[in-house]
Amino acid sequence: MPKRVIASAVGFVRANTVLAVSFVCAAVTVAFVPPDAQYAGYFDWKTLACLFSILTLVEALRNAGAFQSAARSFVRRFHGCRSTILALVASTAVISMFATNDMALVMMLPLSAITLGVAGWENRLRFTFIMQGLAANLGGMIMPFGNPQNLYLFEYFDFGLGEFLATMALPFAASMLLVFVCVMVKLPHGVKPRPAKGAQRTRRSADVLAREQDPLPFHVNLAPKKRIAVYLVLLALVLAAVFRILPFWLPLMCVLVGLLLLDDRALKAADFGLLLTFVCFFVFAGNMARIPAIEALLTGMMECSTLLTSVAFSQVISNVPAAILLAQFCQSPHALLIGVNVGGAGTLVASLASLITFGQFRRARSESSGMSAKDRSTMGFLRSFMLYNILFLAVLVLICLPFT
Repeated sequence: MPKRVIASAVGFVRANTVLAVSFVCAAVTVAFVPPDAQYAGYFDWKTLACLFSILTLVEALRNAGAFQSAARSFVRRFHGCRSTILALVASTAVISMFATNDMALVMMLPLSAITLGVAGWENRLRFTFIMQGLAANLGGMIMPFGNPQNLYLFEYFDFGLGEFLATMALPFAASMLLVFVCVMVKLPHGVKPRPAKGAQRTRRSADVLAREQDPLPFHVNLAPKKRIAVYLVLLALVLAAVFRILPFWLPLMCVLVGLLLLDDRALKAADFGLLLTFVCFFVFAGNMARIPAIEALLTGMMECSTLLTSVAFSQVISNVPAAILLAQFCQSPHALLIGVNVGGAGTLVASLASLITFGQFRRARSESSGMSAKDRSTMGFLRSFMLYNILFLAVLVLICLPFT
C-alpha cells in the first residue's frame, strides 16, 4: 500500500509539476505570514471565475463537435499548410486582445489540434502550439483586458486607454512581426492537406464522446447545433464579464446551470489543476509582499530597473503574480506594464498561458495517432518552446529597454 501511494504521488507531481511547485512556494510563505483576514484579498475572483467558465464551455463545445466542424472549414478555406497555420496563429492573437490570452488559448488550441489532424499535418502541431502561445501572450498585451495582469495594472495605476495603448504599441508591433517572420520562414509553402488520413487520425468524434457516459436524469436533450448555439451565448456572457459589462458571478451561475442541464461531463473535465495553480500563485504573491525583508529587497531592485526586475520575476513566479507583487513597490508603472507583458515569454512558468499551451499539447498528443515519436516528445516540445521563447524575450527586452 505505501508503495502504491508513493507511486501515485510521484505520478501526480510529474503530471502537475507546476502546480506542485506553486503549492510548495505558497506553503513556505504561509510559514512567514500565517493565514488571516487579508488572505481573502489576495485572489482575483473574477479571473478565476471567468477562466473556469471558459474551460468548461470549451469542453462542452468540443463534446458537441464544434471544433471538428470548424476544423473542416479551416481546411477547406485555407488550402496550404502555411496559410492555415498562419490563420490559426493570427486568430489566436486577435482573440487574446479581447478575451485574455488564457481564454484565447483554451478556445483555439483544441481547434488547431483537430484542424491539423484533419489535414494530416500533425508534424506541425508542436510548432503551431508554440507560435499560438507566443501570439496569445504577446498579442494580448495591446489591450487592457488582453492579459490578466493588464486588467490588474490598468485599474491599480488608473491608466487612461490612450496612455495604455501608447505604452504597449512598440512591444506589441515587434512581437507580432517576430511571430509572422517565424511562421513564414519555418513552414513550407503549398503543402496540401491529406483529409482522408487526417480524419482517421482524429480519435474522438462528438458521437463517441456522447456515448462515453449516460446523461444525468435531468439533462435536456438538444440537437448538436442547438447545444452549440447555447454554449456560444454562455460564452458571450462570460466575455461580457471580462469587459466589465456584467458582474462575473452572473455568467458563472449561468454556465453552471447550463452545463448541468446539457453536458455535466464538461464540468468534470475542467482543468482544476490550472485553477489551483492560480490560487497558489496568488497566495505566494500576497504573502511575499507582507514579508519586511522581501519588501526592502524588492524596493531596491525596482529602483535599479523596473523593466528587468519585472521580466526576471516573471520568469520565476509568472507574470500575473509578478505584476501583483511588484506593483506595490513600483515608481515606474509604464516600465512594469511592459516588463510583465514581455516577461510572459521565456520559461514555461513565465506565463500561465504557457502552462495551458503545454497542457493542451500533452492532451492533443495523447489523442492523435498520426504523430511520430519525435513530434510527440515532451522534451522535444520543451526544447523548442524554450528556444523560441528565449529568442523572443531577448529581442523584445533589447528593443524596449532604451525606452524605459
